[in-house]
Amino acid sequence: MTPAPVESFADFLDSPPGRYVLEWEQRVLDEMVTDIFGFYALQLGTPGLAGLRENRMPFRCAVVESAEWPAGCSGIPGGLRTVVSRFDELPFASQSVDLVVLPHVLEFAEEPHRVLREVDRVLLPEGQVVLTGFNPASLWGLHHAMRRVGVCPFLPPGGQLISLLRIKDWLKLLSFEVQRGRFGCYLPWARTERWIGRWAFLEKAGDRWWPVLGSVYALAAVKRVHGMRLVGVVRKRREELDLSPALAPVAQRSPAGIPVATRFHGPEAADGSQ
Repeated sequence: MTPAPVESFADFLDSPPGRYVLEWEQRVLDEMVTDIFGFYALQLGTPGLAGLRENRMPFRCAVVESAEWPAGCSGIPGGLRTVVSRFDELPFASQSVDLVVLPHVLEFAEEPHRVLREVDRVLLPEGQVVLTGFNPASLWGLHHAMRRVGVCPFLPPGGQLISLLRIKDWLKLLSFEVQRGRFGCYLPWARTERWIGRWAFLEKAGDRWWPVLGSVYALAAVKRVHGMRLVGVVRKRREELDLSPALAPVAQRSPAGIPVATRFHGPEAADGSQ
């Protein structure tokens, strides 16, 4: 029996391999975002994934590009606030967000560079971005490239797989510093729950023997702003303080004991002036 072709990313997520990917990414994102602190966190796209579930920021928001996404994915997990907006024109002030999660956003964006620059704009200095994507240097990536010769698509055909090295180069140009990353999903292009279960032993073997060949990667980076200075009370150094002795007024008395003038004793009076 010929498997049904995958037409969109939403169709892929509803399939057994899509649920397998979501389960791995949910586990990894829970580990990555749990210790990121601040006030405002965003998740762009993939409303079927609760990427901010383990984060404890008071304001967490899910941004989707169309109103049909939440309806097609049975709502936003975790009851997050939802904003409908373009990913390259976010309705948030510059340097106002502490964390942005991008699950498979850059792969399906028309201009991924522009989306990443918009994320850089809204992030505060020392803010963090966490993203996931499909690895072209993997079994799934190889199968995706073979669709040009008539192979039935396994991954969504509208996506453009971006290598991890290229993502790192883009982040470096925007002054991001990569903190940590993970590879996962080492199974072949299995399309059923039965075969996914049979190949499950490859998950641990892949982490040990060929980690860079995982079909999915997750990456966390911090926005660095060079030349920043802390603003506070300006204090003079000890060597800059004026340690010269103060002038002491001395009353001069007349022979009758009545004060008649005042003379200053100090460095300024060394010339004998009164």
